[in-house]
Amino acid sequence: MDGLPVVRRPSDVRAVEVAAKSALNRVRGMGFTWSLNPFTGCAHQCVFCYARGTHAYRELDGVREWGSALTVKVNIATVLRADLAGRAYRGEEIAIGTATDPYQALEGRYRLMRGILPALRDARAPFHITTRSPLIVRDLDLLAQCARRADVGVAISIATLDEALAREIEPTVSPPRQRLRAVRALADAGIRVGVAVAPVLPDVTDGAEALAAVVRAAADAGASHVWHSALNLGAITRDAYFAFLTATRPELVERYTRLFRRGRYAEPAYVREVSERVRAASRAVTFVRHRSLAPDRSGAQLTLI
Repeated sequence: MDGLPVVRRPSDVRAVEVAAKSALNRVRGMGFTWSLNPFTGCAHQCVFCYARGTHAYRELDGVREWGSALTVKVNIATVLRADLAGRAYRGEEIAIGTATDPYQALEGRYRLMRGILPALRDARAPFHITTRSPLIVRDLDLLAQCARRADVGVAISIATLDEALAREIEPTVSPPRQRLRAVRALADAGIRVGVAVAPVLPDVTDGAEALAAVVRAAADAGASHVWHSALNLGAITRDAYFAFLTATRPELVERYTRLFRRGRYAEPAYVREVSERVRAASRAVTFVRHRSLAPDRSGAQLTLI
């Protein structure tokens, strides 16, 4: 169908190398103060990606050209060290992966996180990473070093355990089972790791048993918690997602039109219903109590959190 999001192989993605002027971006109204994104754009091509709208700033089509060209900030580790030493940064939490996956396929070539993590470690900067990629286990050594100096957290995004469905909605992302193995590896290395059941897709991934299965698998893999997020259909993402629905699940188009009639988020009653499903599933499992690698202020050893 015309307008349907295009699936590309990582080798087909054009990488544009740039020198960034800064690494940290100040964030307002969120649970963290700074964000850091080593790339602009993402090759995962998830049909629901809220960051598709960022292509408009680059005069690219966020529906059909999403994932076609990525900007690689090749000097990001150097400018990050300068930002961390500057007057504006005062030890607040940094979110990595808010608008792009820092461990998408290009990271295997550019290894930007191998420079970013030592900079964060040396500055004793607290941070959390969100990713859909098991490539993060490559950096277990650096993540553990960072976690011995500051609060560090990782969230692995898993929307469903159904591998066929995952391939539909996250065309170039590693299967859920591989991401669960990454959760186990992070947990075994002493890294605080959770699973992001995100986003929850109405009538696609939101069944009570389907959500409970992800929560159980997360707990079994050693996650310390789960969290979820609602589907966010901003302007460009809405076009891409409705193209996906029209091509694969036309019977749901009317349902989504009603559910998202007020804007980018679903009706509040539905959002509350999904939240209760995730809470109920979480109450039915036992999550691992994470032992922080970072000493407390008195210099004591491991601290339960």
